[in-house]
Order: sequence, then C-alpha cells, then structure tokens
Amino acid sequence: MATLLLVRHGRSTANTSGVLAGRTPGVALDERGAAQAAALPGRLAGVPLAAVVSSPLQRCRETMRPLLDARPGLPLHTEERINECDYGDWSGRKLAELMDEPLMQVVQGHASAAAFPGGESMRAMQARAVDAVRDWNERIEAEHGEDAVYAMCSHGDIIKALVADALGLHLDLFQRIHVDPCSLTVIRYTRLRPFLVRLGDTGDLAGLAPRETPGDGGAAEVGGGAGAP
Repeated sequence: MATLLLVRHGRSTANTSGVLAGRTPGVALDERGAAQAAALPGRLAGVPLAAVVSSPLQRCRETMRPLLDARPGLPLHTEERINECDYGDWSGRKLAELMDEPLMQVVQGHASAAAFPGGESMRAMQARAVDAVRDWNERIEAEHGEDAVYAMCSHGDIIKALVADALGLHLDLFQRIHVDPCSLTVIRYTRLRPFLVRLGDTGDLAGLAPRETPGDGGAAEVGGGAGAP
C-alpha cells in the first residue's frame, strides 16, 4: 500500500505565544515557521509525491505552499478529518493556565478518557484521523500504485495519534511521542502491518542540547509545542 509522509505544520504564532490554538481562525506561521516551510521543497527533493493532503487550517496550507509552488501540477486536497483536535472551550487559552485544570491530568495520563468541554474527545480525534488515512491510502494506491508516496500536513496531536495507531499503542500512551513543527514522520503501510520509517525528523539536533530553563516534569505539550528555541 501507499507510503504516508506526515508533515506537522511549521511553527505558528500560537506556538511561540504559548497558546492552544485549536481551530481558532487566523493562526499563521511565524517567521521561523515560514522559513521551515520554505525549506521543505529541498528536504523532499528526492521524494516523488503523488499528492498532498492538508488540514483546512491556515498554518497547514501555508506550510504546504512552497512545496506546491516548487512542483506545479502536484494536486492539493483538503481533508477535514485531519483537522486539529477540537479543544472546545480550551481553544485560545494559555497552556500555562491549562496546566492547573484537572482535565489536564487526564489528557496526560489517560487520553482515551479525555473529552474537551465544548469540543471533542481525544478518542474521536484519533478515530477520524485513522479513518482518513485508511481512505487516502486506498485512493492513492488505486490512482498511483502501491509504491506511491503522498504527503499529509496536519497537527501535533493528530500525527502522534496516527503514529500510536501504526505502532499498535493504546491512545493512553500517545503522549510519549513527540513531533516538532515542520517535522517529517513517515509510515509505510503494507497488507500485514504499518512500518514507522521516520519519526519527527527535522534534520536539526539543536533541540537535544540542555535546556536553559528547568524541565516540565515530563508533561507532554498539548497541541505539539513550538519545538527547539
């Protein structure tokens, strides 16, 4: 079956301001995010892509634009099912203040039981994204052959949930996975099983350097975080 190249959108203005953007309109790439997006065509120069599928949100469309400009004729499809998690009443709030919410402990340790007030559950988020990938795998294979590669631009929690599904991990463990802005995660689907080929690849190891500020005690960044400073 097809090989899926998952791209997390480039760093956004919400990432750098510490806000959980969710589906809030008007969230664009910041200067670094735009540079990350501009570098994508070079990073993918040796990869023949059959199609690009994108979340409808602005930050994903902006991330894919340089790649599409570099490859005239490469089709772009918008897929609602890989939209950002609907964080409901949490959308637009500072992540620092959300850490004190009782629900945050559920999100961190028992994600399959987490449902955002006025939004959706994390279980529903994963289910719709997995369904979307399975449908697109079949479509891409039917149109371009079983060795085809296609790109899908989405969001941190969506990509982590897709990786957990590919690895057979329970959703409660998905916070152990991390993907930086504009990172590449590759899953090769076969008749027997998926293979995780790359995870969160940015080609930049600077984020492994010791932090200047104390750590967060192991809490995962809901929404995916801003990546290395």
